[in-house]
Formats: sequence, C-alpha cells, structure tokens
Amino acid sequence: MNNIIVYCELEEGRIADVSFELLTKGRSLANQLNCKLEALLIGNHLKNLEKEIFPYGVDTLYVAEDKKLSPYSTLPHTSILVNLFREQKPQIALMGATTIGRDLGPRVSSSLGSGLTADCTELEIGNHEDKKLNKVYTNLLYQIRPAFGGNIIATIINPDCRPQMATVREGVMKKEIVNPNYAGELINLDVEKYVDETCFVMKVIERHIESSKINIKGSPVIVSGGFGVGSAENFKLLYRLANLLGGEVGASRAAVDAGYAEHARQVGQTGVTVRPKLYIACGISGQIQHLAGMMESSIIISINSDPNAPINKIANYVIIGKVENVIPKMIRYYKEHTK
Repeated sequence: MNNIIVYCELEEGRIADVSFELLTKGRSLANQLNCKLEALLIGNHLKNLEKEIFPYGVDTLYVAEDKKLSPYSTLPHTSILVNLFREQKPQIALMGATTIGRDLGPRVSSSLGSGLTADCTELEIGNHEDKKLNKVYTNLLYQIRPAFGGNIIATIINPDCRPQMATVREGVMKKEIVNPNYAGELINLDVEKYVDETCFVMKVIERHIESSKINIKGSPVIVSGGFGVGSAENFKLLYRLANLLGGEVGASRAAVDAGYAEHARQVGQTGVTVRPKLYIACGISGQIQHLAGMMESSIIISINSDPNAPINKIANYVIIGKVENVIPKMIRYYKEHTK
C-alpha cells in the first residue's frame, strides 16, 4: 500500500535498460519516502528474470506470466496495471518514455483518473504550498521535464490524485545495483483475475522488428556535429575521428534537419540522451535542447569557431577554430602519438 511501482519493460525477452534506470531512481525515492520499491513484469518465459531485478533494491516483484501476454499488446497490459494499481494503491508509478510506455501510460492514467507527466528527465521528492487553499502538501513527486521546446524546465506536481504517474526518458538516469544478494518477495499474479478474456480479442500473428544499426547511447566516445560543421562532406571528418577513437558519431537537431546525419544519431531533447566518457562537440552552439541530452558526459571537448558559444561554458576543454581545420590536426597528432 502506497509504495512505488516500476513497470519493467521487456525487449525481445530482455529487461530494457530504462527499467533498470527507473528501479535505481525508484529505490532512491523509496528511501526518501520510507516505503517499499515494487516492480511489475508482464510477459512469457520470465523464469529467473527476478535475479536481475532484485539486486536493484526491489522489495516486491509482481509477475504476470502467460503466453498470451507476449509480445506486448495494449489491452491486456493496460488491464493488469489498472487492476493491480487499484488493488495495491501505489503512491508513485513509473515507466519508460518508450514506444510501449507512451502507449501504456496514458491509458492507465486515464482509467485511474490519476494524470500523467510524460517524458520526464528528473524526479525528486518535495513539498508544495497552495496559498490559495492555504494547504501544504508534503512528499510529492516533482516530475521535471523540458517544456516550450526545451526553453524552460517545468516542475509538475499532482497533489491530490494517486498514483503520481510519470514516464521517463531513456538514458537520463543512472542504473546502479544496490546489492547483488538483495532478497525481495516474488508474487505470481493470477492473470485471469486481472485480465478479461475480451482483452485478447486481437492477436499478433507475425511480428517483424528491424534492429537499429546505430547505437550511440552505448558508445564510450561520441564525436558529435552541429550545423556549424558546414556540410555533409565535412561530417565525414567526424566519422574518421570517431573510427580512430573507437566511438560513434552523434549530431544536433540542426545538423539532422540540414541532412548532415540520420535522426538515429540525434542527441538532445528530441533525440537520445547519452553520457559517454568523452563527448567531442564539433560546431555545436549548445542550445538547452542539445545540452539536455549530453551534459552528463564525463569529459566534454568543444570545437567551435565562436568563443562565446554556450556549449563552451560546460566544456572541460575548448578549442577555438573551424572544424575542418581542427579535426585533421587531431587525427594526425593522435596517430603520431599512438604508434
């Protein structure tokens, strides 16, 4: 009762990284609220997956296992969440801002009349004073996300309705195991109790998913280019440097819009969030929309012809110059000193 529940999403039989990120944040929030952290896993062939979930500090894992629950389909998953939440009455419910989370979250919150904040980049616990009602709310979930095109950061609260629901962007939170031997309680749900047979009226006959060939989120080194790179031809220099360093190429939205790179490489509010060991920003001005997706990189190097570019303020190292002049020198010097 009044605990935190994280919906654990499955990707081809594996638990999605965003779910582990949410379990890590959920454990921190649960410690602040002095409540339990719980998780929900829905699908088929789920045996032993609890061994991956409990180490994140999960006190209770609810498992709904049935061959009809895989692959994901909207109605049965919605039904399980809605009925479980009505039964357990969590104060907070979290899921990833993924394709599944964006489908599932609004349906669940609408059924419960709870409200939902989508695409959060941070979650905190805090108080709120409603001066109009002369009322103070304690231990609310601050649901923090960029708004108005990323020009401001909005903090959204839900004082009266429960659960406080939020979807959270992939990659914006760290995933950290609490204790490899953490022992939680495993509860197997009776699927027939939570799902009406009419929810299975639609059946997936055949499913094809083309896996992405680009994975900048997992790369330890990212060489990222902005509109200031100048052309798709100049972007080839970024690929040469990235290959040399064993990294991937990223891009700002302006560079993607200009046709210099594919959308799958876009870093920022409308792209992916990354936190590599080394982020080399080439010709990127550093608008807040882009910074939101990379500012937690361990080391940031900015290459820019504008000494007053906003990204220079957060960079560890700044190189003033044109990208097409600087990068060939970096490649040459790197080769000379790594022979």
